[in-house]
Amino acid sequence: MTKTDTDHAPEPAPEPARARKTILQTLEIDLRLLGMVAAFAVLCVVFDIVTGGRFLTPRNIFNLTIQTVSVAIMATGMVFVIVTRNIDLSVGALLATCSAVMAMTQTQLLPNALGLGLGHPLIPWLTIALGLLTGALIGAFHGWLVGYMAIPAFIVTLGGLLVWRNVGWYLTSGKTIGPLDPTFLKFGGINGTLGATASWIVGGLALAAALWGLYGARRNKMRHGFAVKPLWAEAVLASIIAVAILGFVAILNAYDVPVRRVQRLFEARGAVMPEGFTMAYGIPVSVLLLVFVAAGMTILARRTALGRYIFATGGNPDAAELSGINTRLLTVKVFALMGALCAISAVVASARLSNHSNDIGTLDELRVIAAAVIGGTALAGGAGTIHGAILGALIMQSLQSGMAMVGVDAPLQNIVVGAVLVLAVLVDIVYRRRTGDAR
Repeated sequence: MTKTDTDHAPEPAPEPARARKTILQTLEIDLRLLGMVAAFAVLCVVFDIVTGGRFLTPRNIFNLTIQTVSVAIMATGMVFVIVTRNIDLSVGALLATCSAVMAMTQTQLLPNALGLGLGHPLIPWLTIALGLLTGALIGAFHGWLVGYMAIPAFIVTLGGLLVWRNVGWYLTSGKTIGPLDPTFLKFGGINGTLGATASWIVGGLALAAALWGLYGARRNKMRHGFAVKPLWAEAVLASIIAVAILGFVAILNAYDVPVRRVQRLFEARGAVMPEGFTMAYGIPVSVLLLVFVAAGMTILARRTALGRYIFATGGNPDAAELSGINTRLLTVKVFALMGALCAISAVVASARLSNHSNDIGTLDELRVIAAAVIGGTALAGGAGTIHGAILGALIMQSLQSGMAMVGVDAPLQNIVVGAVLVLAVLVDIVYRRRTGDAR
């Protein structure tokens, strides 16, 4: 009997088994972000143990949030600066100049020129507008020197650090300027909060927006034929987001306004405070401002042509220029945006202090750059996230606040911050080598 060709046909190879995804891969959680959250949690637990349970109290968490805002706002802009392969060493000095301009505007310029005294409804908004214009113009000037005159950003902003710190000093003749407008002070945190009810409303709206974002992202993936996460993974992510947002609101609402201050509020209205009445601070206005800035910067980075140009230029400047992107004008825009964010931070910082002082913003350039780098922004350019920079700012402020509560001297605090910055860069380099990212 003769064998046919089919007798010698090789058996079909078995189909390769599908690689099982881990839970983290299924949830599509960034390992770098997860590591930062874990580091922050460990930091908080350690400081809480060392301080005898004082670090994780509602009062300290409230103070930690309002202390973080100023640096976090500037860190969102520093992401764009570093992504385009530049650096800005002048942010602390620029904050001081903007703060000086706004302090002089509301205490001398507007009262003398227009006859508007503190408390007039136009005072804070005209002041902030002039501060934003000042910051944006100075930032644009830095960007012009870098982009069009080809002076390295390190040199331009190092010179700016020296120039603008002392311009601020001359504007105020070295004096502390205050008191500032009551409405202006609401942006500082302690003098401007939403209260318990409004905080729950804002928290609910934030949660609804976050859930709508998850739903929209899933719908877009399905529309374009991309793979989507299983429903249980979406539910887990939604639960984590809900716990984070509502838990944060609950903690801030647990911090009550001192009884004597509440009594003064009732007395100012000609009323008597009821027995056992309490009032919660809730979400500070400055934190709400940070949320709006973060949302705007994230949309700018992910949904606009400018954001795509910024990351394309950081990834490969030559290719970006050959593709038609005006990289010099782009540099001006990025530094102008950085200057405007410095002005917003100046509003928050001076309002928190209730006055302008000449040492305001000192060493903020270190904190802002460290926050961006710890948050995953590559110093080689082309990569970085807004939420990572904000988390980096929170980690930096937690580290400093915890050391202050323990009793660590200020010089040693700066030593630790500097060491953490170097360590963050080292970790970033090792991580990118292992993941095959050349940046």
